[in-house]
Amino acid sequence: MVGTQVSARDFFRAAYENRYTWDNNFPGYTADVTMIADGKTVTAKAKVGADLKAEVSDIEDETAKKAIHGQLWEVAIHRIRRPFEASHGENTFSYGKTLDDGSVEILMGGKAEGDRYEVRDNEVSMVHRHIHGTVVTIHTFSSHDTGAGYLSHKYDSVYHDPATGEQKGGRSVFEDNYEKVGDYVILTERKIETETDRGTVEQTFRFSNIQLLDA
Repeated sequence: MVGTQVSARDFFRAAYENRYTWDNNFPGYTADVTMIADGKTVTAKAKVGADLKAEVSDIEDETAKKAIHGQLWEVAIHRIRRPFEASHGENTFSYGKTLDDGSVEILMGGKAEGDRYEVRDNEVSMVHRHIHGTVVTIHTFSSHDTGAGYLSHKYDSVYHDPATGEQKGGRSVFEDNYEKVGDYVILTERKIETETDRGTVEQTFRFSNIQLLDA
């Protein structure tokens, strides 16, 4: 067991610090966006500022605009570089079971009581967290090695009611692709397949002509 050499906290911390994030000099960027959903294609312009706030323009479809903004926000929030203690200083960590694929379960206590993670090859391969009155479970199947930390490539997410355990909505499967622009790795495409009552719904977001803003 890993725990005989390394504390659960340090074991998890190494994977946390191995995630790819943008540094404090990140200048922001602009991009052209194409969104394909329900057999319909819409285009827009996007800007993510140095403050990681997103703007979407040159688009009239409000539903699509909101969807694009949501994806940009979701990406940016995961690129924020927060010190481990700022994110997890009030949490405690203990080892759970080791799975057949070599993943090691990390059980949380303290402020994050009830949350758990799985770590494999110095990457967080599963997240089970209570967020805003719901429980989200994310399994990562493959990742990109940027040379400066990893980014998830293929993963899924499912939401459950924390009280009843009942699933909320359908499972979504994601596939993300990135490219390096200047010194920063930026999302170029995200495909999402979501299970719904009317079958699988597909959405694709493509980001092209990515230009870093002047710092």
